[in-house]
Amino acid sequence: MTDGGIDTRPSRPATLHDVAREAGVSLATASRSINGSTRKVNDEFRERVLQAAARLDYSPNVPAQAMARGTTTTVALLVADIADPYFSSIAAGVVAEADAARLIVTMTATDRDAERELEFVRALRGQRPRVMILAGSRPTADSAESALGHELRAYERAGGVVVLIGRNELGLRTVLVDNAGGAVALARALTGIGYRRFGVLTGSEGLLAEVDRLDGFRAGLEAGGGSLRDDDVVRTAFTRDGGYDGMRRLLSRGLDGIELVFAASDIMAVGALSAIRDAGLTPGADVAVAGFDDIPTARDVTPPLTTVRVPLEALGRRALRLALGNSDAAARAVATEVVLRESTPART
Repeated sequence: MTDGGIDTRPSRPATLHDVAREAGVSLATASRSINGSTRKVNDEFRERVLQAAARLDYSPNVPAQAMARGTTTTVALLVADIADPYFSSIAAGVVAEADAARLIVTMTATDRDAERELEFVRALRGQRPRVMILAGSRPTADSAESALGHELRAYERAGGVVVLIGRNELGLRTVLVDNAGGAVALARALTGIGYRRFGVLTGSEGLLAEVDRLDGFRAGLEAGGGSLRDDDVVRTAFTRDGGYDGMRRLLSRGLDGIELVFAASDIMAVGALSAIRDAGLTPGADVAVAGFDDIPTARDVTPPLTTVRVPLEALGRRALRLALGNSDAAARAVATEVVLRESTPART
């Protein structure tokens, strides 16, 4: 309010009590008008409250709302690596779906560190997001009885919703990805165009997605007549630089007849292509390369990368739809598709 042109409003931040008094309504009516209560508020009263809030520059106390409701309008998204296009594409899908649901997405990166992920989950429980989506590949040691499993179940008991992307090892809502099936199909396609000797670049042992992709690739090679020796599987960081380093290690010891190197992710395959060129060889001609995920970069590198297409943005959208109660989002695993490009020219 003003008195003779002098602003007499308190210098402290306006409270909900101030808004109610300014609008001439009860505190309960002011709260329901601003906080989106399901209880109906008279349109005239609601408009008065909103106008009063604007005049007083009132900002809702989000932590207090969370305490009152037991949740917020926030979606917490945990990814392994924000810089990896795999995760940024999933995040784009989550954000797009959240916009439609009038929710806010916060994102944090675990750096593929299980302890770091557990710490984040514990911290997020105190902030009471409405939804928690975990998009990083789970360690094989995780189970419903693990520390992470206990934290996530405690969060759900308090009213939150958890969705995993990948594989359902924790017994929670999960958007399943057919990593093994995609790798089988890729190996069958590559043996079908004439490749017989293979090498593999994959991540450290113990991550479920990497296990599924390697096991599926082995199974596909066996069915298609290809071969992969154990010492031709190079374990390295699940990054572009890891792919570069792993390919350098293969080249330095000698390919010994390896015709094609399968990298368990496109971002690793991009590093492998660079290592091949830096060694004075031509990717696709001297040694073929294939990846997995079909990130946008896969079409733009030279030569364009053969890969397994995973609909990454659709994964993010489906995860949030599942969290919001769309049971169809969990009805089946997300299908993958082999995409053959110039990095693996036919040998037949």
